[in-house]
Formats: sequence, structure tokens, C-alpha cells
Amino acid sequence: MNLNCIVVDDDEMSRKVITHFVAKTKFLRCAREFDNAIDALNYVDEEHVDVVYLDIRMPEMSGMDFISAMGKDIDVILITAEEKYAVEAFEKKVTDYLVKPIEYPRFLQASEKARENVKNKRAATMNRGEFYVRTDARIVRIPYDNILFVEALADYIIIQTATKKHIVHYTMKGIAERLPGEQFVRTHRSYIINLDKIEALEDNSLLIGEKYIPIGASYRDALFDRLNFL
Repeated sequence: MNLNCIVVDDDEMSRKVITHFVAKTKFLRCAREFDNAIDALNYVDEEHVDVVYLDIRMPEMSGMDFISAMGKDIDVILITAEEKYAVEAFEKKVTDYLVKPIEYPRFLQASEKARENVKNKRAATMNRGEFYVRTDARIVRIPYDNILFVEALADYIIIQTATKKHIVHYTMKGIAERLPGEQFVRTHRSYIINLDKIEALEDNSLLIGEKYIPIGASYRDALFDRLNFL
């Protein structure tokens, strides 16, 4: 399971240290770095972020103000030169609190904690049988049972339901990790399908609704193992 993260710190050297640590950690991907909390807040409002590595003392908006204003349940790891904010930080339910200068083992420990939190949140979402996506300036609820298939589109994915197409800035790998494996399977590098929606198979494709979806050679055996042939 990979985590999308951002680094927010007005000190360039501090950002370089954290982005270097992120690059060394195989389950982390640095989506963006910011030198101020305002731009970072606008970004997390629009994009998918799992973890924020956040400084506290920044001009215009502090790290604490950022946490208060953030309207999403995102893991926050505070990285600061001062220990005095620790009590307030944990009252705001931050994932961890690191005091500069930090070393990689301590960074990794905090990041592992965030990964476990994200894993638990994703599992809870799967158990509810739905997720929410931001699309067309709205946040839309999509039950898993309504999904016909997911299609890759450059840096986006298309989530196709029986009634609507939702275009979301996300990755195929990421959505595959969020969808329950007992119901969804990848049939091609560009497609994930809902097994319950298959109507027929023809040669190297399958039919869902009016859409013929290709079956890639490397995915064929895994798909056929999931189907109940007579």
C-alpha cells in the first residue's frame, strides 16, 4: 500500500531533508511540497493526500491553523524545532510529533504509524461498501455495488456507474487498493471491473452494459480463476 504525501515547511533546507527521506521510503510518494500552509490547504482540498509532513511556525498560517482548517481526515506528522507545542498537537490528534533535527529511523517510525492508520481507515471504508470522490466541484457518494468498471485516463481514472461517469484525479494502483478484492478484479492495465456486472465474454473481451472491455493476456488466468464455469 502506497501513500500520497505532501511536505509543508517554509524552510527550504528542511523540505529537502523530508523529501529526501520520503524518496528513501518505498511506500511513500511525494505528490507536492509547499513553502506555506495556505497553498497546501488549497491542494488537500482538491487532491487525494494520505499524509502531511507539516511544520508549525510558518507565516500567514501556522501548522496548527492548517490542521484546524483542514476538512479531511488526513494523517498529519508535525515536524518542528520546538517541543512546546506537543500537548496542543496531540490534542488535535496528530499522528506523530518530530523535533528537528530528525533522523531517518525516527521519520520512518512516524511514517509507519501513518501507514497503519491509513490502512485501518481504508479497511473501514471497504466495510461500509462505499467511498466518496470529489468530481465536478462536488463530493459524491459511490456505493461499490453501483460501479460497473474503472478505466484509466492519463493521470485520472473514470469510475463508470450505470447512470454516470465520474472522472477523478487518482491512480489505477490506488483505486485497486481501495476496492474490495472479492468483488473487483483487474482485467487489463487500463481496466478494473465489477465481477457482478459481467454479462458475457467474447474472445479476448468481456461485456458490461454496452461496453466491451479488453482482457489482457497477463490478467486472463487470474480473471478466469474467479469465474464459476460449468
